[in-house]
Amino acid sequence: MTPHDPKKTPALDWEGIKAELHRKGMTFGELSTRSGLTRTACGKVKSSTSYPAQKAIADFIGYKPEELWPSRYPKGGPRILDTKKYPPVDRQKSTTAADKSAAA
Repeated sequence: MTPHDPKKTPALDWEGIKAELHRKGMTFGELSTRSGLTRTACGKVKSSTSYPAQKAIADFIGYKPEELWPSRYPKGGPRILDTKKYPPVDRQKSTTAADKSAAA
């Protein structure tokens, strides 16, 4: 396997994924069952996003899910909020001790 840039095209197309899975003697249904998913989970990955099923397929054929479905795993940077735009919220708990006589 060669390193793959996830920003570009997938490492394998759907037919390639199926071929690699079958080459290793596995079916989507059997892989789903062995992974603890519903029997049809891995077979539906082509048309719907299922991160557990995508991970099961990718792990089995020796890729990372991000390499096979790069559009489903966008590369995000750190999310640091701008404190000028989003100031810290006030604490809801009081910093003073509770008045036990008022609570009784």
